[in-house]
Amino acid sequence: MYKKSILLKATTFMLALTSAPLAFGQSTVGQGNDVKAVTTAVPILTVAPDARSAALGDAGVAISPDANSPHWNPAKLGFVQEDMSVSLSYSPWLRNIVDDMSLSYLSGYKKLNETSAISLSLLYFDLGDIQFIDANRNPIQDYSPKEYAISVAYGQALSENLSLGIGARFIHSNLAGNVNVGGGSTSFESQPGNTAAVDIGIYYNKDLGQKINLALGANVSNIGGKIAYTTRDEKDFLPTNLKIGTAVTYNLDAYNTLTFVLDANKLLVPSPGADADQGVVSGIFSSFGDAEGGFSEEMQEVNLSGGLEYWYNNLFAARVGYFYENPEKGGRQYLSTGLGLRYQKFGLDAAYLIPGEQGNPLAQTMRFTLSLNLD
Repeated sequence: MYKKSILLKATTFMLALTSAPLAFGQSTVGQGNDVKAVTTAVPILTVAPDARSAALGDAGVAISPDANSPHWNPAKLGFVQEDMSVSLSYSPWLRNIVDDMSLSYLSGYKKLNETSAISLSLLYFDLGDIQFIDANRNPIQDYSPKEYAISVAYGQALSENLSLGIGARFIHSNLAGNVNVGGGSTSFESQPGNTAAVDIGIYYNKDLGQKINLALGANVSNIGGKIAYTTRDEKDFLPTNLKIGTAVTYNLDAYNTLTFVLDANKLLVPSPGADADQGVVSGIFSSFGDAEGGFSEEMQEVNLSGGLEYWYNNLFAARVGYFYENPEKGGRQYLSTGLGLRYQKFGLDAAYLIPGEQGNPLAQTMRFTLSLNLD
């Protein structure tokens, strides 16, 4: 297991340095060479870190606000209920392949007044231990790669139904330390990647009668500078992402509630075959029409997330969801399920991922979230 882990991770990191699809986050494992997956640096930024949204098929831009709102849509901070809330999430990562990778997320907010709140969060991705080897399979060095993102966000309600939000993020991605790659005149040194990014979100929430609530949300996340992993003059795009979604809540009676959730996502980075040397702003706007296959291929780059959340008396929740990515763009497709419990100030959520194909590296992924609300 240890040797297999080394080879898998070393290959993954070398692919990351050349902007190839990463096995964690945007996997094309098992797909053919004709797959035109959109690839970026630090794809872990697009993964659902909390158990609630993970159980809903990675949907969360318009669901009810909580401590994890900054990751999905900072505008929801304008409608948070509690004065303070803190959430800690943990997920063992790719446990069917390796046993020392994990994703952790710590997030909390504090209300400034009745219509605004500020938040602070930390996303931490531990890729375990690896051993770099040369062309002759001789050991070079051992290393423990890490990635993390520190974020602050602010949400302000503009009316009883509408709010806006902004966020700022520092991103550190250290996949290979300072190991030398290549040999001779083609040798170059790897380096940690550092950059900053911002998020912009909008959220709308309105009661339609006494039993139905409609919520709409949109968020553009990770708008930031390219990131460099080597001393060569090569930089990769961040996973700038447009997320649009809705959540329709139906109050069955005084104790039972159902919420239907649907999100659509599109990476705002150049499509495969497009100009990868263009700037960030140019890449965002051109991403709507630069696919070689035209409009039909652009539509293939839209991922769909949907789910259903049931609550009994705000004490117990059951969730189910589904994530769909076009086979031509990576082919991630999986069912997700989860449960939630609330008791006084405490909350506990769990999610379980069931992929649509055997051998998927994300199979049996679990996420756990512990939350604390303070009035």
